[in-house]
Amino acid sequence: MIPLSTSIVAGVALSQINGETKMLLMKRSKGNYWCHVAGHIEGEEKAWQAIIREFKEETQIEVCQLYNGQILEQFFEANVNVIQIIPVFAVLCPPEQTVVLNHEHTEYRWCSLQEACDLVPFPNQREVYQQVWQSFVLNKPHPLFEVDIGSLN
Repeated sequence: MIPLSTSIVAGVALSQINGETKMLLMKRSKGNYWCHVAGHIEGEEKAWQAIIREFKEETQIEVCQLYNGQILEQFFEANVNVIQIIPVFAVLCPPEQTVVLNHEHTEYRWCSLQEACDLVPFPNQREVYQQVWQSFVLNKPHPLFEVDIGSLN
């Protein structure tokens, strides 16, 4: 039997940078690969609360518009024999969003969909980016995708 883990959340930030929609990628200090924001749910947090906290910790982005990305990032972690199932959120940032990285990342880039897909090592990352691009850039997100973050306060 292979255990399932559902203790991680992920989020893809989108912003208008120099008039073009871009997604945020960061290079992880540990592993030296490009990725989006992700982290563990702590205590009694709901998934959406965890991703808001992770965005603040990793990038100093204050999440104002949060959406269910309508995709689960999933992969098998062979070294610990666990299948990770990770809900993905989309964060719609104001234009020219600033980023301040914490120690978990060494650099960041605002990327087009193609640039993002070219940078990341994992096929599931590319699927996530394509889904987010389709649902939040090429199309207007359905109102049911929006997460009511007002109850966080």
